[in-house]
Amino acid sequence: MAQDRPNDSTALLGTWKLQSFTTEDLANGEKTDLFGAHPDGYLSYGADGRMQAILLKEGRKAPTGVVPTDAERIELYSGLSAYAGTYSIDGDLVSHHVDASWNESWTGTVQVRQFRIDGPYLYIRTLPDRNPVTGKHSTSVLVWVKVRPEEKAGR
Repeated sequence: MAQDRPNDSTALLGTWKLQSFTTEDLANGEKTDLFGAHPDGYLSYGADGRMQAILLKEGRKAPTGVVPTDAERIELYSGLSAYAGTYSIDGDLVSHHVDASWNESWTGTVQVRQFRIDGPYLYIRTLPDRNPVTGKHSTSVLVWVKVRPEEKAGR
């Protein structure tokens, strides 16, 4: 992913809203939107070197009560990916050093991503690996748009 400007930490600073999340199965080339055509989520990079990400599947339903049933809890969990930690940049790669995650198998790992910024858009490509949702050898492309300070969070 070529970059029009230098990849430094200031280029990533701020909050980005998820626009799309497409995964390609490397065995057969099939592309899917695992979290739907209109996923939700945010990715933030701070000047203190910390980052956090939350990705939510389109169409998640609120539980019927305050405490989700086991089935509701499973459905909610399967439509979620979230983690936080520190980050470092090397060329067009950003490494997320995971301190806490929705899936404990990621905690303590380094998740390396290729990135490119084009105007208000941030394109992130995961490196080929086993997908934590499907288990298949794949890569994903996530497109984010910069949240302007005057914008309110929300759907």
